[in-house]
Amino acid sequence: MSSTGFAARIRDISDAASDERHAALSYLDDAWTEAVRDGLDEDSLVQAALFTALRSLVATYGEEPCATYVEGLAARIRAGEYTLVGQRQ
Repeated sequence: MSSTGFAARIRDISDAASDERHAALSYLDDAWTEAVRDGLDEDSLVQAALFTALRSLVATYGEEPCATYVEGLAARIRAGEYTLVGQRQ
């Protein structure tokens, strides 16, 4: 396989993963909106979502890789990766 073909294949895989992540985010966003509409406190939702996500990551990758990943989140948060446009403080 040529390097051009390899790069295109990687891009296709990346695009498919990105599409799947966007679909997953849409499902979670809809569930979040419904939970808030039903009266659940957003702080409770945040804690439950973080717990569920971390529990899944630990089960899949183990405690140490998960801890390393979480340590890197601070820099990404400070860089604005999780800030919606117009909401930066």
